[in-house]
Amino acid sequence: MSWLSEDNDEDEDKYADYEAKSRPNPKGNRARTKIRPEHKDAVTGRVLTVDRGRYLVLVGEGTPEEHEAIASRASELRKQPVVTGDRVDLVGDTSGVEGSLSRIVRIQERKTLLRRSADDSDEVERIIVANADQMLIVVSAANPEPRPRLVDRYLVAAFDAGITPILCITKTDLADPTEFLKNFVGLDIIVVQSAEDKWPLETLRALLSGHSTVAVGHSGVGKSTLVNALVPDAKRAIGRVNTVTGRGRHTSSSTISLRVGDGWIIDTPGVRSFGLGHVNPDSILRSFTDLAEIALECPRGCTHLPGSPDCAMIEQIGAGRLGDIGRYRLDSLQRLLSTLA
Repeated sequence: MSWLSEDNDEDEDKYADYEAKSRPNPKGNRARTKIRPEHKDAVTGRVLTVDRGRYLVLVGEGTPEEHEAIASRASELRKQPVVTGDRVDLVGDTSGVEGSLSRIVRIQERKTLLRRSADDSDEVERIIVANADQMLIVVSAANPEPRPRLVDRYLVAAFDAGITPILCITKTDLADPTEFLKNFVGLDIIVVQSAEDKWPLETLRALLSGHSTVAVGHSGVGKSTLVNALVPDAKRAIGRVNTVTGRGRHTSSSTISLRVGDGWIIDTPGVRSFGLGHVNPDSILRSFTDLAEIALECPRGCTHLPGSPDCAMIEQIGAGRLGDIGRYRLDSLQRLLSTLA
């Protein structure tokens, strides 16, 4: 049986470790792993604006060392949008000196998200801003004419996100906004009015104090002019309105956070449409707490729109519950819900 042992010795030599050939790794010898570093040394920052894959981030907010830094997004976040208002964790060179570049490795939990879709049939949402708790809706009394339905859409988006709306009417020297404001009598929103170059800046600064407020509005309503008045060194681009068509050109082309006292105003580009394909109607009803309580008595699947059979809200408000303000609020709710119908 000696021949068997000799053959085995040859086989063992054939497959010895020193004979094995490793497969070459074209990307180097570093082993691939899904385990990501914890980045315990990361610092926190506020995203002020986004520009072509680069993020301007405020580091050390509220401290003597507060400064701005430029950052890129880590590869593990490539499928997660980073937007103005986000609180993020940074690693790398966060000094902010010229030529430095840090890296965003985490997005902290967001308190709110203001979103819109391309149109009402598009369920793909576009995030406009994160962590805002107020929305300043800027509308002109004339030139261009106010658009109640666009304001309705802003309100729907604000209520859906859990953001408090504020309505600012500009150019009241050109037209009386009373009729326009009747559309919103039933809503618990603050209204601020201003004539040309007579901004109620102290009132607005008090409203913005301690808050993160996103400013929205149709092109040409004076939103960027207002932002420049609140933040003189903002230098936001402004444009003229065509006196024939009432249309303004898009001026501000980026979304940016600007400090106002101890608060922030986030200026956004002017829009002419605001899709709501992503909104759940239940989010709107929850914003009308008094009506939502009555809605608990409605039949399952009730739309609460005019003509809805056995709608408890329609029946009880019609019978005088909540008084005149109840009718205004029901009308406002139905108008907002109708934008989603």
